[in-house]
Amino acid sequence: VGIVETHGRTDTEALVRELEVLPRKNIQYSGIVIDEMDLDILMERRPQLVLVDELAHTNIPGSRHAKRYQDVEELLNAGINVYTTLNIQHIQSLVDIVYQITGVRVEEIIPSSFMESEIEIELVDLSPEKLQQRLSEGKVYIPQKAQLAMQKFFKKGNLLALRELSLKYTAKRVDVDLLSYRESEEILEVWPVESKLLVGISSSKNTERILLITHRMAADLEAEWYAVHVESLQQARYTGKARNQLYRNINLAEELGAKVVALSGSDIADEIIKFAKQKNVTLIITGLSQRSRFQELVRGSVFDNLVKKSSPINVLVVGGNPQVTAPSKSPPAKKLEYKPYFMGFLSVTTVFLLSWMFPQWILTHNLLMILLLPTLVSGILWGISVGLFTSVVALGLYDFFFLQPIFSFGISDYLYLSNIVLFILVVLGVSWIGRMIRWRADSARHRERFVYALYNFSREIIGAENFDDILNRATRSIVEAFESDIVILLPEKSGKLELTAKSKTELVLNEMEQAVAIWVYKNGRHAGKGTSTLSSAKWYYVPLKARDRVLGVICLMKLDVDKTFSPEQKRLLEAFAGVVALALTKANK
Repeated sequence: VGIVETHGRTDTEALVRELEVLPRKNIQYSGIVIDEMDLDILMERRPQLVLVDELAHTNIPGSRHAKRYQDVEELLNAGINVYTTLNIQHIQSLVDIVYQITGVRVEEIIPSSFMESEIEIELVDLSPEKLQQRLSEGKVYIPQKAQLAMQKFFKKGNLLALRELSLKYTAKRVDVDLLSYRESEEILEVWPVESKLLVGISSSKNTERILLITHRMAADLEAEWYAVHVESLQQARYTGKARNQLYRNINLAEELGAKVVALSGSDIADEIIKFAKQKNVTLIITGLSQRSRFQELVRGSVFDNLVKKSSPINVLVVGGNPQVTAPSKSPPAKKLEYKPYFMGFLSVTTVFLLSWMFPQWILTHNLLMILLLPTLVSGILWGISVGLFTSVVALGLYDFFFLQPIFSFGISDYLYLSNIVLFILVVLGVSWIGRMIRWRADSARHRERFVYALYNFSREIIGAENFDDILNRATRSIVEAFESDIVILLPEKSGKLELTAKSKTELVLNEMEQAVAIWVYKNGRHAGKGTSTLSSAKWYYVPLKARDRVLGVICLMKLDVDKTFSPEQKRLLEAFAGVVALALTKANK
């Protein structure tokens, strides 16, 4: 036994007498000698298992560590197993909730980082009636203290709420352990032990309604839910209104509390199902297909594929909203670029002229295969439309100059017809594959830029020498990465936010902008321009969060004030803010 606080309980003292209890360390503080756990003796003895009571205990000044959980960390790092005890009200992430329930703000807390480390948690559950009975019998506190405790903190209503909080916290921890096990064992089968919802995000206006429905369902079921956007080849071409609507839908999902995830893949249904199985999702919510009959015939139906492949995951279909205008059946047309068509035409005609100049070297039936080469290259480099255009040019030249009757468009020998059809199909197929390869390469480069930017930023921040250096490096790096002005606000000792760093000396926040920053600091959520929260603000605000604690606020404004941050940029900004917050936390220690 490293240390056990009996609080005068005879039952506990009797149990402890049966075990070896190591001597405590005497520490003198304010003229009083106080006993604490002797960590040095434990490290010398190195037992396989040690009992350490009251994990949230604050050590006497002069001890090696300020908190007992830090003593436990040292023991664990030394390979010594520890049994310890902890009440739910001492967990950092739950302190505010406990305060709302009981009116008591607990001072001795255990950081969430410790609770989320690789420790095993066992719940000791007892009904409020039995716990109050133990209190009255003096098995928790001595009788004088017990009566006062039952009138205040340990009232039945408080105990019921704290019991539910304990059960939910333990269940959440078990769910994390379950997901880790499933990932390590590569298990994709769905185990419906807990309700988890997933909803797809698209550029459809109807997605807003589906998100609200999913949010209500998740609240009713007290379930975790994911909002997933799959960047496919077709959706990557969206511009203008469709792209803006997609951004609005993603922002709404974030505001509603969903875990927003961005995926990429050629088959939307496959990507959603794969992700759902990885996360053990039990219900997928989707809307009716927005594609026309022709589009479904050519590209397939995401809705149908989702239903066919979803088993054993349930799929809930939400009908369309008649008040919502149907989206356009195709993405907005881009401005036609003539250069690729000209280059394709030039390559085909050049090959044709060379073949025309040396007819003795090329047989007529081989010419079609020779013309296929520049046509395929055009399709691969510039896309399906250019490939189709150059194939029409190639076939026209071949028909006009080489097929009978010569110098006219017409086919006398229909055996050539199958070759022409095959020619077009090959060009279309190879052009489509080329477009897929280019899109995948672009997606890979985009992800690489994201990771590289985060890596460089982390390396820059880690190299900072002090608190001010962290802020200066963060300001400089964010300005370069996002082409924006930046202001960093941190709280003073009084709790009031103070402008601590900025990219330009003339930058200030007016009263309205300061109010937005205060809201972000108190709520730990982003807000401002480009979001659905306090969207009239001119700045975009990101909380500096380290685990469950908000350390400050980063305020950003694009140099081009008419532009807003894309969802990808917002995710990168949140990652940057997390790195800065962790660095500031370490600098404050």
